[in-house]
Amino acid sequence: QVQLVESGGGSVQAGGSLRLSCAASGCTYNSCSMGWFRQAPGKEREGVAGRSTNTLLRYADSVKGRFIISRDNAGNTLYLQMNSLKPEDSALYYCAAGRGLISSSRLLETSAYEYWGKGTQVTVSS
Repeated sequence: QVQLVESGGGSVQAGGSLRLSCAASGCTYNSCSMGWFRQAPGKEREGVAGRSTNTLLRYADSVKGRFIISRDNAGNTLYLQMNSLKPEDSALYYCAAGRGLISSSRLLETSAYEYWGKGTQVTVSS
């Protein structure tokens, strides 16, 4: 069974940085593609960044050049380094995992993932 636990959220001023972590059990970088999603109040959940089992990466246009997705060497922890944060980045951030390879074209689609964490809140003030 796959379990995902996010941490690292918090409140930060615009221009600041945060690093989110997702501890994954039941998934390694060889067995699961993983991604970060976010959902702001009144909005749909959207893909932020994804990493497939073959190390392909994909980022939403809104975060390109500011966010970096990575995994530790053991493949048990997924990270999202968020730099130059903006108020519009404020949301509940979720970690997600899907067994096997997810194609690059689907890495930011919620329907591509089977497992979800409970989320960690990120608030960016102006």
